[in-house]
Amino acid sequence: MQIKKFLAPTLKEAIEQMKAELGGDAIILGTRVIEGDRRFNVKKMFEITAGLDKKQSKKVEPIFTHNTQAKTELELELEKLKKKVFQEKEIVKNNVASNNIVERKQLNEKEQELKELADVLIHHEVQKNIVKELINQLENYNGLVDVSKLESYLISGIASLIPSKEFNVKKNKLSKVALVGPTGVGKTTCIAKLAIISKIIHKLNVGLISIDTYRLGAIDQLRIFSEISDIEMAVAYEPGDMSKLVKKFKDKDLIFIDTIGRSQRNAENLSDIKAYLDAVNPDETILVTSATTSTRTLIDISQKFSPLNYSSVIFTKIDEAVSYGNILNFVYNSNVPVMFLTNGQVIPDDIISVNSEQLAKLIFSGKLY
Repeated sequence: MQIKKFLAPTLKEAIEQMKAELGGDAIILGTRVIEGDRRFNVKKMFEITAGLDKKQSKKVEPIFTHNTQAKTELELELEKLKKKVFQEKEIVKNNVASNNIVERKQLNEKEQELKELADVLIHHEVQKNIVKELINQLENYNGLVDVSKLESYLISGIASLIPSKEFNVKKNKLSKVALVGPTGVGKTTCIAKLAIISKIIHKLNVGLISIDTYRLGAIDQLRIFSEISDIEMAVAYEPGDMSKLVKKFKDKDLIFIDTIGRSQRNAENLSDIKAYLDAVNPDETILVTSATTSTRTLIDISQKFSPLNYSSVIFTKIDEAVSYGNILNFVYNSNVPVMFLTNGQVIPDDIISVNSEQLAKLIFSGKLY
């Protein structure tokens, strides 16, 4: 008897291989399911052991002894093998059905978990196109991600979309940092916090320049702070004053420039601020905006303030916001890194330096702490 094994992804394909090579007279001697090759995304393979009697192509004449038909030894053996094959077929069939049920259950669990994660992001006001991109990332892992760890993978995916930036200044090297942004977002308070941190923690010699001569009480607010903190302050009433004040502060390590709060929809006022900043060419310009602002307005702010060449952003009033999806929407559309969050008015405590992972957890959980 000629015996040979055939291997294929399905039982049907293995049988077809057997028939193609051994012919229709071949019989199945045994079957089994073996582990497939994951490099080709094949989870299981079917192996058939088949046999073909070399004399089987000839007609077997019946043998009679004392007028009684007797079965040959081969026929008896074949009947046993057929019975065994039938039993093993049933086992394979049941195993395949059981595996399919498990796979469908796992798939349903993953689909349900992904839907719930998407609903959380939408509830936290993340734009739908961003939600779709994040969920697609998880779906494309093709079974390599443990369903129980989908949330962790999602947070990592969010973090990959959020650039962050550290506030780096050096001693004995003059740096000019300007804060710009709409009215009422807390630029002056941010400057006070950063100035105190720079002076006390980083031991820097700090100076303040204000160009906010339009808002009632703005100069007095900063002047009172400068007297309490013993940080020297000066006021620029026109763009031509800026270079003179920078020369006056040439012995400083760091100069903060407090600008006028202006609506992003007033191009003329933004042009006035640009004239002040162009006179001294700041080393860093930071956009300050509120976390309570809607996504549409944030994106409009990012576009309208772009002529001021800001390179990072501070989100204020985190403690007043009900969700933080708008932060992700802002950085996704502008690709501007986040430098700080502020969560109150206390100087200098209520300011937080963050990284991408922290921001991702904040956006997903909706909880600051």
